[in-house]
Amino acid sequence: MPFVSIRGVDHYYEWISTAQNASTAAPNRGKPVMVFVHGWAGSTRYWQSTAQALSDQFDCLLYDLRGFGQSRLPRPIPADLLELGYELETYADDLALLLDHLGLDQIYLNAHSTGSSIAALFLNRYSERVQRAVLTCHGVFDYNPITFKAFHRAGSYVVAFRPLWLKQIPGIDRMFMSRFLHRPIPAEARQAFLEDFLSADYEAALGTIYTAVSEKAALEMPLEYERLTVPTLLISGQYDKIIPVKLGRKAAALSPRVEHVVIPKTAHFPMLEDAETYLRLVRQFLQVPQQVGS
Repeated sequence: MPFVSIRGVDHYYEWISTAQNASTAAPNRGKPVMVFVHGWAGSTRYWQSTAQALSDQFDCLLYDLRGFGQSRLPRPIPADLLELGYELETYADDLALLLDHLGLDQIYLNAHSTGSSIAALFLNRYSERVQRAVLTCHGVFDYNPITFKAFHRAGSYVVAFRPLWLKQIPGIDRMFMSRFLHRPIPAEARQAFLEDFLSADYEAALGTIYTAVSEKAALEMPLEYERLTVPTLLISGQYDKIIPVKLGRKAAALSPRVEHVVIPKTAHFPMLEDAETYLRLVRQFLQVPQQVGS
């Protein structure tokens, strides 16, 4: 399995491409590269089917964010890594360092949920490196100290109580994913989500709860949307309870560079709930020819 050390953390990454042996080595540079960024407590795994579908036109690079998936924090955590913290801009810089290591100057970017916050920061910090971007299930929200405090308190309980034996309970994966979905997804995908949540490093899982949903994020993310120069497609799920459509609509109104679309009868994972519609919209926006039978 390929790893690259970024600021003291071995980051897992993989290529999905039609090139032979692309999972373990960079494919031949005959295609543009699309990089996928997962959301909170997730991993590369839920992007794999989308990347497979787009690999006819892109060499797809997936990686696990610091502290999630297979990008585990070293133990004990070094002092300089503790000092780095879990601000989302540090994750944007992690991505830039990953691209530097792999020798990638120009990419397309596809990100989801909290990963979209990281991507928005990346788009403005490293705009010259991105051709076009897709942000899935994202938006801007107003700061409410009472609501945010309650969210952080509940989040701290959720992160603290994650015994691995939970995944042995029959039907727990369905219960775990019920708030995130409107349409069903395959059982193996539900189980992967649960496993990734249970195995995420405590410090990263808790730290990103506080940085992704914060007064700072509420104040800064609208400014990030206003500053966008990269053409961006923002996709919302009609019944998303995590990032409601109105928050995506509010974000898109801040920039003429953002095109906002809503996929009907989906929630927080439209790429899995209605893959056909999702892929069609992405291909149209990225100006990639629709493939026969896709």
